[in-house]
Amino acid sequence: MWQLDYPWLLLLLPLPWLGYRYLPAYREARSAVRVPFFAAMSRAVGQAPSAPGSRHNPWQLLLNLLVWALLSVAVARPVFVEKPIERQQPVRDLMLAIDISQSMETTDFTDANGQKINRLAAVKEVVHGFIDKRKEDRLGLIVFGSGAYPQAPLTLDHPSLSLLLDDTGIGMAGPNTAIGDAIGLSLKLLDQAHEQEKVVILLTDGNDTSSAITPDHAAAMAATKGVVIHSIGIGDPSAEGEAKVNLQGLQHIAEATGGQFFRAEDRTALDQVYTTLDKLTPHQVKTLSHQPKRDLFGWPLGAAIGLLALYHLGALLRPRLSIARQRQEV
Repeated sequence: MWQLDYPWLLLLLPLPWLGYRYLPAYREARSAVRVPFFAAMSRAVGQAPSAPGSRHNPWQLLLNLLVWALLSVAVARPVFVEKPIERQQPVRDLMLAIDISQSMETTDFTDANGQKINRLAAVKEVVHGFIDKRKEDRLGLIVFGSGAYPQAPLTLDHPSLSLLLDDTGIGMAGPNTAIGDAIGLSLKLLDQAHEQEKVVILLTDGNDTSSAITPDHAAAMAATKGVVIHSIGIGDPSAEGEAKVNLQGLQHIAEATGGQFFRAEDRTALDQVYTTLDKLTPHQVKTLSHQPKRDLFGWPLGAAIGLLALYHLGALLRPRLSIARQRQEV
């Protein structure tokens, strides 16, 4: 549809009529020879002198009014408003921090076919499904063992994220577990994000033994920055050393940041954890709408200029045509 950006400028339309109605006709002073018998000569030839100005020229008056109307419409800026263009923008950034220490090689999970698989393989299968459900969210991936490393920055390119997840292997980041460093690196990457909602999903099966920053300190930093951490423990709390998961520590991390702690003892429980997480971090999309405008003021402006050009062209040609007609009659 079309509209006027400055419709109030149409109040200029009656201005010519007001001038025509209340202002005197313009008279130009010229040198002239007075003829005392001019009136008698006019009566003798049967012609009356024409009045100056355009008040007695209806065609010129109509042209002036039409040109003024076209110029008034042009300055009111007519535009054609096209259909709105909508763009969807994620309102939540999710960072996945996955443990790939040596203990993730433990084979105590089963796949969809009932075959025994290690913990990391089970995590990958479930995380792939979680990624597929978050199509409009920006997701990032951090892997950690003895140290924490960014595997993928926050991105909307989920197929590439899935490929990078598949390429992740046990022991790539070292045999130990650095939970505090993983949280710290997550916060560093999330600092570059512009969205207000920032979430870290921390998954580990071990106990922090090699972090430069303690998990409690890292959780306090996350709480200060408004980052929510959901922690998932999949290890054995009765094991020894690196294989012993610190469930109490993971729970404290989640509570300190306003998140939730989950315990996943098998593949079914892990599926349920990510289903719950999908509800806790709902799919939220902010739609940005923009309606392009196409200017149309050139049409009335061009029409006004064209009418004036035709009028003046006719005024120039009229005497020549009259002379040519008189010559033909002679």
